[in-house]
Amino acid sequence: MNMQKKDYYKILGISKDASLIDIKKSYKRLAIKYHPDRNKGSKYCEERFKEIKEAYEILSDNNKRSMYDQYGHTAFNNSDSYDDSVFTSSFTSSGDFSDIFGDVFGDIFGNKKNKNKSSVHNKGTDVNCDILLNLEDVIYGVSKNISINVIQKCSLCNGTGCRTGYNRKICHLCKGSGNLKTKQGFFTVQQTCPNCNGECYIIDNPCYICKGEGVEKCTKNIIVKIPAGVNDGDKVRLAGKGNLGSYGKNPGDLYINIKLKKHAIFSRSGNNLYCKIPINFSIAALGGIIEVPTLEGNINFKIPSETQTGKIFIIKNKGIKSLNSNLKGDLLCKVFVETPINLNKYQKKLLYDLGFSLNNNNENNNPKSKNFFDKVKRFFKNFTK
Repeated sequence: MNMQKKDYYKILGISKDASLIDIKKSYKRLAIKYHPDRNKGSKYCEERFKEIKEAYEILSDNNKRSMYDQYGHTAFNNSDSYDDSVFTSSFTSSGDFSDIFGDVFGDIFGNKKNKNKSSVHNKGTDVNCDILLNLEDVIYGVSKNISINVIQKCSLCNGTGCRTGYNRKICHLCKGSGNLKTKQGFFTVQQTCPNCNGECYIIDNPCYICKGEGVEKCTKNIIVKIPAGVNDGDKVRLAGKGNLGSYGKNPGDLYINIKLKKHAIFSRSGNNLYCKIPINFSIAALGGIIEVPTLEGNINFKIPSETQTGKIFIIKNKGIKSLNSNLKGDLLCKVFVETPINLNKYQKKLLYDLGFSLNNNNENNNPKSKNFFDKVKRFFKNFTK
């Protein structure tokens, strides 16, 4: 949907410092209230249930929650994981409510169920890869074509796990449930089906390539959109672009780790940029106009007279644009006085005369030098007493 997404914390009615237990309690309460099975035909409740489920899936995952807190919804701009089609099927399964009560309510009281679901439903693993970017890339945003090694559907059997011309058979022992239930007194014990090992299906004629797994390793090229403002060490998440689960089901996510190349001019801290600029002795002493590099090109900047080496000048709003707003950082320029080299006779004579003049008026022209050597004199005087 193109409309502005609501704040996930507001959707669940919790504060930003809410604990995982608070998140689960709120989700359980709201999910039961707005579940489509309890509100037949209500489009409003169906939409609210979508929002609640989406918010819970992000905030109950520490990694996703951290990314959301830092970057907001832009952290998932590459994600297709919340396609409306996920929620268009009818909500008639009693398992919906049992999941809410069992998974969420059970977790709150530390009584997690050991679900022996078929590995067909297991989510594939996440994939991590690094991408090296220039400073210019993160300033304006960039699209990069990257190559990754992932587990995808088998190219021969298309994820079925079966040899051409054959099909999987539903396990006759567990009837396709992946587990067996046996009664022991007042209790019912659930165990993984020993015949299919929880897979729900039996493959008598496995595929030659994937050996019945339905997936194989391959190299895949994808285009990654890097948003403007990311920093070194940040991660960009692409939902559903990781490894596929068994038989090509439920893919994991792909995490792009941002690495920045060292820049020839600027260094970065947050949204601020830093650079060192050399100035000659004359400008340092008398002041003058110098050119300062910025992201938009060079600008003229006035250096005041009597500027010392190490002085930092702050140029507002010439840094990097924030990832979550239009605010920009600053450019901090640290100047240093460059000692001249390759002087000709005339230049040397000028400096000699200047040096002679400065030495004769040391107290006024070089107060720091005078103060330093006064301290040296006092030190030796006290030392020899």
